[in-house]
Amino acid sequence: MGESAVAAARAAGYQNAGTVEFIVDPETRQFFFLEMNTRLQVEHPITELLTGIDLVQWQIRIAAGEPLSFSQEETLPRGHSIECRLYAEDPSINFLPASGPLLRFIEPRGPGVRVDSGFLSGDEITVHYDPLIAKIIVHAEDRPGAIRKMVEALQGTVVLGLTSNSRFLLDVLAHPDFQTGKVHTTWIEQTFDEWQHPQCPIPPEVLAAAALTQFQDSGTSYGVNIDLQRQGPDPFSPWRASSSYRTGE
Repeated sequence: MGESAVAAARAAGYQNAGTVEFIVDPETRQFFFLEMNTRLQVEHPITELLTGIDLVQWQIRIAAGEPLSFSQEETLPRGHSIECRLYAEDPSINFLPASGPLLRFIEPRGPGVRVDSGFLSGDEITVHYDPLIAKIIVHAEDRPGAIRKMVEALQGTVVLGLTSNSRFLLDVLAHPDFQTGKVHTTWIEQTFDEWQHPQCPIPPEVLAAAALTQFQDSGTSYGVNIDLQRQGPDPFSPWRASSSYRTGE
């Protein structure tokens, strides 16, 4: 397949980064030309992690007239890589895009984990653009190792403020068909057609603790905003009272 992609680019006289796509018959293992994109794909970090080549850098250098410093024979993939697109969307409603403030966003970290993102905590995800929050890419020695690393990366990702597809991605990674590579172009529709977010009721004591923490952090007492630092550390100070107490009475 790789040789066919190179032959197609050479026949067209194409120079620079590009992507040739094929569709594969899983029974006969035959593949058929689908299209060629004369640009980098969203999934180009996969190639970069497998080959160690910075495609964006070389795209610019080739456009500037520089020759490649390596041959096709030297470009050999190493290990296994997986990319997940973390979206602000609801997979249970036909992947309906979500918009609003991204109250908290924590990216995963670790060896073999790469994150390409354009958002920070507090940013707004609007309806005017693709709701892609980040691309999470992992690299390991083999497919099982890459799947385990991606699961750890997604579990270490925090998205608060709007719905994301993080839980859905974890369920896809856990499916036996995905783990063995037995997927096809309609696999998502057939396998996850009735997928729903898992129900995780929050215990009352957790809600109470969260409310207390918010109450303490906000410096607000019964709706009255109080600057606690200026009023001293004494918790019984009359200046902290929000009742009708008056000095001298």
